[in-house]
Amino acid sequence: MNNISIKPTALFLCVSLSFSTGCYNNSENASIKEENIKVASEQLSDEASALNENHLVKIKSQKSVVDSDLSIETEEYKKADQIALPTPRAPITKDKAKKEAIIGQYRASGLVAKSPMISRNAVLSKSYIAPPVHLVTPQEKNTENYLNYQENAIQLVSEKPLSTLSIDVDTASYSNTRRLLMQGKLPPKDAVKTEELINYFNYSYQTAKNLDSPFSVTTEIAPSPWNDNKKLLHVGIKGYDIDKANLPDANLVFLVDVSGSMKRPEKLGLVKQSLKLLVNQLDENDKISLVVYAGAAGVVLEPTSITKKHKIIQAIDNLQAGGSTNGEAGILAAYNMAEQGRSKDSINRIIICSDGDMNVGKTSISALKQLIEQKRKSGVALTTLGFGSGNYNYALMEQLADVGNGNAAYIDNLLEAQKVLVNEMSSTLLTIAKDVKIQIEFSPLVKEYRLIGYENRLLKREDFNNDKVDAGEIGAGHTVTAIYEIALAENANSSSIDPLRYQNNKKQEVNDETNNYNNELAFVKIRYKEPNEDKSKLITHIVNKQNMLSSINQTSDNYRFSASVAAFAQKLRNSSYIKLSYQDIISLAQQAKGKDDYGYRAEFIKLAQLAKDLSN
Repeated sequence: MNNISIKPTALFLCVSLSFSTGCYNNSENASIKEENIKVASEQLSDEASALNENHLVKIKSQKSVVDSDLSIETEEYKKADQIALPTPRAPITKDKAKKEAIIGQYRASGLVAKSPMISRNAVLSKSYIAPPVHLVTPQEKNTENYLNYQENAIQLVSEKPLSTLSIDVDTASYSNTRRLLMQGKLPPKDAVKTEELINYFNYSYQTAKNLDSPFSVTTEIAPSPWNDNKKLLHVGIKGYDIDKANLPDANLVFLVDVSGSMKRPEKLGLVKQSLKLLVNQLDENDKISLVVYAGAAGVVLEPTSITKKHKIIQAIDNLQAGGSTNGEAGILAAYNMAEQGRSKDSINRIIICSDGDMNVGKTSISALKQLIEQKRKSGVALTTLGFGSGNYNYALMEQLADVGNGNAAYIDNLLEAQKVLVNEMSSTLLTIAKDVKIQIEFSPLVKEYRLIGYENRLLKREDFNNDKVDAGEIGAGHTVTAIYEIALAENANSSSIDPLRYQNNKKQEVNDETNNYNNELAFVKIRYKEPNEDKSKLITHIVNKQNMLSSINQTSDNYRFSASVAAFAQKLRNSSYIKLSYQDIISLAQQAKGKDDYGYRAEFIKLAQLAKDLSN
């Protein structure tokens, strides 16, 4: 530097860019002429008094700063919203009075001489180099919210022969559990929903042939891998599959949370990337609307044809986060856009992208559920995609999807977005059956049973035939699996419950030649409604004892792999019913990996291995 002329505003620019421009010189290059030093000292002395105390520079999260001397990576700056200025180099002068005056002014400004690492002599040394910049990252309180529930208990068939439940195609718990494991910690037990881990995977059940009978029913019964005295009964449903090229026209509304809590690359940044993946799968007859909500809601894009894809992509790219979260206002605006873009026989669906942290408007789950229950009657479904960590409100996102006749997923990375929005696009967008309920009646050949998972999907016996009771939906190609652990009456050692002393303990006779049900273990009934109908239809299926397999080695890959996932989920929840080690679970999954086009099953095995290591 031959001449030094620094203005007040330029001083801060010099500090923030000093590492690349050379404002701070090392000792080898610190040859400065005496007259220039004197000029610099006088100018800085006059201008330092104008500095405000404790001045901080706000650095935007996406700002890229290159620091070659101190090797500070650009990615570190993206993680910080605010950093303190590094202590600037003090002016150099031989006049002692000026030295003391300058030091006093800089101390008053709060910019120098407040760190114990920096002495006055170091400040005045012409070889002084700024210390490393320390990022200020505030500690966040973990407010993640999960539904609390108790594991299903064993039921005696003599007391309660019927089990009634709503199906569940949500998968959010699996990807959220993966995220927690990848962060190096075992998930809290309420974060692990066994049925969602099981149903994350597709199983090669027999496929329905047409929409007149929209799904098939498959059952399989064999020994339990974790209890020699018990059997597992698998009930599998597979929806009629429709290739995404043959889907009806789509009228989609992207409802995006742009509140301050979404201001992170793994939140709003990942939302943008995910939605653009879906946009690229749509064709010219499809329409997209874009609604955002923070303190208030706003329509960014009214229903727009995919022929104007550039306009849609630009609108998504321009989204920015800030403010509080008024979910109620956003939901109302989204339903209005869905009505505006509706066409005959189109897929009408709202896709909410949020961390679920709503703090303005109707924030109670019950109030928001009532709002969506009213709106779903219009035929517009609602899907929720959860993002982020630290404040993820799983409880809210799941329940909004349930009452909105949709499904809930959690997007922890772009590959998961690809799974949900590209690979499984048909099942995510197109509902082929709604209000699907399962009711299983166990015969006296079965002494007791336990439903694995579905704790918050249980229904009353009378709810099965009541078409006013809401239940889950099945998308095109979806598979749903329910697993029961059962004990046969013929095995004296299989019962987990002692008989009652004062009740009638006489065994029911089921082997009479006149009994037409002497070979039946269970009677499976399934009720469903077509997407635009209000009256349900019934499908039945009988589970015969003669179809029971004697060895787990005779079972299908579907049976063994889903059993390994069920065991894994229960072990993560510290279930008292599971006697397998993590290694046993891993071995069972490895033997049953089967066809794995996208590597999801291989990933599960790696996650089980990771959980094993973390548990140690």
